[in-house]
Amino acid sequence: MVSQIPEGKVSTYGTLARELKVPKASRAIGSILRANPHPIVVPCHRVVMSDGQLGGYGGREGVGRKAALLRREGVKITKGKIDLGRYLFKGD
Repeated sequence: MVSQIPEGKVSTYGTLARELKVPKASRAIGSILRANPHPIVVPCHRVVMSDGQLGGYGGREGVGRKAALLRREGVKITKGKIDLGRYLFKGD
């Protein structure tokens, strides 16, 4: 699922939980992504909180690295938030 989020788009922890049919598992999904041993191959930096805040990042350099990766992909971050109306990946 996370690998399907294209560059320049994001999804949310809650959206992923609902797609997995476990709507209350957004925190568990965050924990799983935080332990991701391949943070570029599985682009967990493209998953954010439901209000557009970046949330955490388990890769080197933490959330600053997450922000840098998203910016490099063309995602604008304003005051620590992403405009989900513009950048949310809706899938097929």
